[in-house]
Amino acid sequence: MPDANRLVRSPDLASMAEYAYAAIVSSGSRLIFTAGACPLDRDGVTVGRGDVRAQATQAIANLDVSLSDAGASFSDIVRTTIYVASSDQRDLAAVWEVVRDALAPHDPPSTLLGVASLGYPDQLVEVDAVAALNG
Repeated sequence: MPDANRLVRSPDLASMAEYAYAAIVSSGSRLIFTAGACPLDRDGVTVGRGDVRAQATQAIANLDVSLSDAGASFSDIVRTTIYVASSDQRDLAAVWEVVRDALAPHDPPSTLLGVASLGYPDQLVEVDAVAALNG
């Protein structure tokens, strides 16, 4: 069975990007849209207060569980959006490194945003994803 998606890289765009610039989802694929994965433990407590790397690690672990429950894995992701409640470029880069390394070698199109705040107390990171599976 062929893959449900194909990542597209362009020789005409900056090669420094650590992700594909587009993803093609095959006709007949099932799409999985995740809620934003937050840095919460099973009890709903925010993990890693004040530590964007720790929060990114927990968010990625929670995303893995959500995808697994839906029958998918990181390699099925066709897009991520990563939110960091910080205007400090170093915080955004630190979160990106955690996400990039967790998904590697898969590098789906991604958007990384600095935002004013997120929904839970002390929350600094949220990661959502779209995945595609064969029909």
